[in-house]
Amino acid sequence: MSKSEVNIVDFEALYNIFFELKEFLKFKVVNFNNEKELLNEINKKNNNENFIIITKNTLTSEDADKKKIILLDRLPINFFMLIDKININLLKQKYNFQSNININGYNLNFNSRTISKNNTELKLTEKEIEIILFLKEQKIPQNIDKLQKEVWGYAEDLETHTVETHVYRLRKKIIDKFKDGRFIKTFDEGYSI
Repeated sequence: MSKSEVNIVDFEALYNIFFELKEFLKFKVVNFNNEKELLNEINKKNNNENFIIITKNTLTSEDADKKKIILLDRLPINFFMLIDKININLLKQKYNFQSNININGYNLNFNSRTISKNNTELKLTEKEIEIILFLKEQKIPQNIDKLQKEVWGYAEDLETHTVETHVYRLRKKIIDKFKDGRFIKTFDEGYSI
C-alpha cells in the first residue's frame, strides 16, 4: 500500500499549514480547489488508496466514501486533535485493508498472518506474506535475485538457496492445504502469482 494521503478540499489555509509541516507528517497532503477536482482524482485511482478527505463544506457526491471524510464545519479547530483524528482514521483504514487482501480468490489477512479460501485457513510467516504481496504486485515473473533484493533487502551474504527454500516451502504449504499448485507459478524467468 502506498503512502497515506490527506486530501483537502476548498480549504487553502489548512493546506498551507500542512504544507509547512509536511516533513513531520506521516501522510501526503494534496490540495483540491473543489469537489469535482477531488472526485476526478479519486476515480483515476480507483479508490484503492488509503486516504482521508478534509473539507469545511458538505460534499454532495455519493462517490466520496463518508467514512473517509472529516468535515470541519465548526471553526476554530484544535490542530493537534485534527492530526490525531487523521492518524486514527488512516490507521483504521490500513488495518481494514490489511485484513482483506484478495489475491486470485484467496483472502490474505496481513494482521492475523493467514490466507484462506472456502473456509480453509493457513497460517503464514511474515516473510511468506511479504513474498506473496511482492509477487502479487509484479506484472511479470520475478527471479531469485529480484526476490532477494526486494523481499530480503538484498544481503551479499544471503545465499539464493535461502530464497528458493522459502518459496518452495510456501508453495508446498499452499499445495498441501488448498491442493492448488497454480497459486505461485514457476517459470523459466522466475515466480509469479
